[in-house]
Amino acid sequence: MLGRNVRRSAVVATLMCVVLAACTNTTPQEPTPTAPPPQSLPATGLPQVTPQPQEMQRLGDDIPVRGKVEVVVDPLVDQPTRDLAVLVLRLAGASDVVVREPGPPSEGAALSVRIGERTSPTVVKGLQELGFAAPAPLPPEGYVLAGRGGGNPVVFIGASDAAGAYYGVQTLRQIASPGRLAGVGIVDHPSMPLRGTVEGFYGPPWTHAERMDQLAFYGDVKLNTYIYAPKDDPYHREKWREAYPAGDLAQVKQLIQQAAAHHVKFTFALSPGTSICYSDDADFRALLAKLQTVYDEGVRDFSVPLDDISYTRWNCAGDEAKYGKPSEGAAGQAQAELLNRVQREFVDTHPGVAPLQFVPTEYSDVEDSAYKTAIRTALDPRVLVMWTGDGVIPRQITVSDAQQAEKVWGRKLFLWDNYPVNDFDGSVGRLLLGPYEKRERGLSGQLVGDVSNPMNLAAASKVVEIGAADFAWNDAAFDPQRAWRAAAEYLAGRRAAGEPGLVADQATVDALMVFFDLEHMAPLPSGRPWLPPAPELARRIQEFRDGWDRGDRAGSAAALRGYAQAIADAPEQIGRGVPADFVADAKPWLTATELWGKALVATVDGLQARANGDEGSTFGHFTAARQFADQAKQIRTLPGEVRPQGQVLVADGVLDTFIEQAPGIR
Repeated sequence: MLGRNVRRSAVVATLMCVVLAACTNTTPQEPTPTAPPPQSLPATGLPQVTPQPQEMQRLGDDIPVRGKVEVVVDPLVDQPTRDLAVLVLRLAGASDVVVREPGPPSEGAALSVRIGERTSPTVVKGLQELGFAAPAPLPPEGYVLAGRGGGNPVVFIGASDAAGAYYGVQTLRQIASPGRLAGVGIVDHPSMPLRGTVEGFYGPPWTHAERMDQLAFYGDVKLNTYIYAPKDDPYHREKWREAYPAGDLAQVKQLIQQAAAHHVKFTFALSPGTSICYSDDADFRALLAKLQTVYDEGVRDFSVPLDDISYTRWNCAGDEAKYGKPSEGAAGQAQAELLNRVQREFVDTHPGVAPLQFVPTEYSDVEDSAYKTAIRTALDPRVLVMWTGDGVIPRQITVSDAQQAEKVWGRKLFLWDNYPVNDFDGSVGRLLLGPYEKRERGLSGQLVGDVSNPMNLAAASKVVEIGAADFAWNDAAFDPQRAWRAAAEYLAGRRAAGEPGLVADQATVDALMVFFDLEHMAPLPSGRPWLPPAPELARRIQEFRDGWDRGDRAGSAAALRGYAQAIADAPEQIGRGVPADFVADAKPWLTATELWGKALVATVDGLQARANGDEGSTFGHFTAARQFADQAKQIRTLPGEVRPQGQVLVADGVLDTFIEQAPGIR
């Protein structure tokens, strides 16, 4: 719930705002000595930007960043965007950054960065002088970025709106490296208008600090939506009529401010379905009063989820009198009338409120029904309907499924993607760190948005959230493996939670990729995988078996032993190289990974001893391997962190199977 105490130490993302504010320099400065024109730096190819831009090309050599840099901004550019630009340029090597409105240039500036409206004369002229053709106007949240080195180095960011300017500077962060900015031209905008997460899981909700950090992170990866809907917040569901305590509302206000600073829509969800009487005007007024309370605090996006409830019974006699005996169709009719009233009497009467969002009771298939018919025919077409795919946890999400769903619901749908959520029995003991896969390119033409339902473990959820952000921004060019590695690079480039660096530590990236592979498996409700366990480890084990069978026993053992040692060493490297909140989330799995890695090292050493004819040593190594494996099997998830509880699983079905079978390999 909103007032929950912090479960563990985490670096609050608002610290970044303090750092940024301290770095901003908008007051007059003493003139700095005029520096000689900076020399262009050789082109170094195209940088990696995540989410992947719609278009990117090399314009010329890289742009040196040193000495004094001026940032010229239009009123379109808000303070968080200005602060971020200062931070990025300082990290890249500027000793002084001056932010100013258009006017006379700063004396002694070695580089000028211009951020403004895409159609402003200065930006248009600057892009023309760079020879970079870019469309005007751009779609919402779009931007164009172009820069050149040489004797008069400049960078232009032209945006369609304030969010576009912010995203342009987030891209500037990614094309920066120590001492330089890449000399590239980028045209970019999102493919889906709504992109983000829904905190919609059962079990321990995120803490306030975790939500603050997540909202800052969403800005980094161009996600623009956060839906507050944790099932275990009683004021969200069971006690939906009751007002939030004053302290909780104060936290809501902080979250709204944090969301706005990072161009994220804070969407407040209220789920009355377990007890609402649809025919009772008092209940309707209670619902509107709760929405009004958070509207007064600044919320402008609202959702009324009616999922995970029964339509085989009514909550009051009045509903049966009005709608008839409980049935799918009657429930659909009652819900449509409720939602239409909320849209007309609240959304339409409150300035700035976006169309209402809704999670239906039937949310996970593409088959028509009496319930869907009622919603399709009666629900206001402006209301956004959420859908989880062809299953609660879908094997895949395809364009054809989305097209079929559009037919049965009578509108394009808003995807509630139940990945990487781990609150169901089939996910016991799992940390879901796999890639964002099996979502088909082209879905942006069928969906109004895509929000993922994360794990109780907020920091660890960033791995999949980065993939989802990449997909929703530009699904046409989406590469799951590229986005997966980008997640490792993001984590390895954080100096602390919410505090960016420019260069990812490659040893940490490699360790994370080893760890991600061990937690690659993603389960269906039955526990069966829709993403397989440890594909890279499985590939290496198969290579070992093939080489062993061919007679190359020494070479095969040496190759596998190197990877086994990488598994054993990965937790320590991750502990040193990534933010503490991720380490805290993953701690049980990291502890188990070290033990399983040691078990695999001992196993391979036993096989090598066998290849050398030293059967006595073989027995000792296999015994040690079994002891390490037994210790790993004793590690369990932490109470209060995830639900449900169970044994921590690491590459199960691959790693444990090989260790068990190895003594029989001859």
